[in-house]
Amino acid sequence: MAMSQQDTRVNAYILKSADFARPILEHLRDLVHKACPEAAETIKWGMPFFTCNEQLLCSFAAFKAHCSFTFWKGAHMDDPDNIFRKRGENGMGQLGKITSLKDLPSDKIFIKYLKTAAKLSTASTPPAAQKTTPGKKELEVPDWLLSAIKKNKKAWTTFDAFSYSNKKEYVEWITSAKTAATRDNRLTDALAWMAEGKIRNWKYVK
Repeated sequence: MAMSQQDTRVNAYILKSADFARPILEHLRDLVHKACPEAAETIKWGMPFFTCNEQLLCSFAAFKAHCSFTFWKGAHMDDPDNIFRKRGENGMGQLGKITSLKDLPSDKIFIKYLKTAAKLSTASTPPAAQKTTPGKKELEVPDWLLSAIKKNKKAWTTFDAFSYSNKKEYVEWITSAKTAATRDNRLTDALAWMAEGKIRNWKYVK
């Protein structure tokens, strides 16, 4: 791994994680840099992120009893090896709850997915999202977004009580931003509005 691409804040994040999580996070980190040598590290919304050509690539996070991994444009990725087996579980990323290295796909398969994600991160127009089988409505909220909302108690209380459609409006508005700066601005506005109990389009409600 190129030392210039490391971020000491990510080192600190891993060190303060639970014992079970450290080898998982270190392994994920190594695989990202192996698949994408140009990937750079940063911290956003309290979690480690990886960027490629200044575009968000992926992220991981450690919780009390599990870890998660999120491909930033996972909704636009094919899943030929069926590693997105738990897609749809809120806040768990595409790989579901990771409690040990055994929960991860093989290095070969995972690196293949990472390389695909790297290509998508630099694409000006991503392909259409994969269609899902109709069924129970389950809103997929990225880990970083869920974590950011939960850190604001008033915003989380509002979001948690929202209907499916109200949650979806906020999630799609924030995650559809084309640049990190726009995404950050939208997140800031969203947290402020939700802390006041407002829906996404509150300005148009008479």
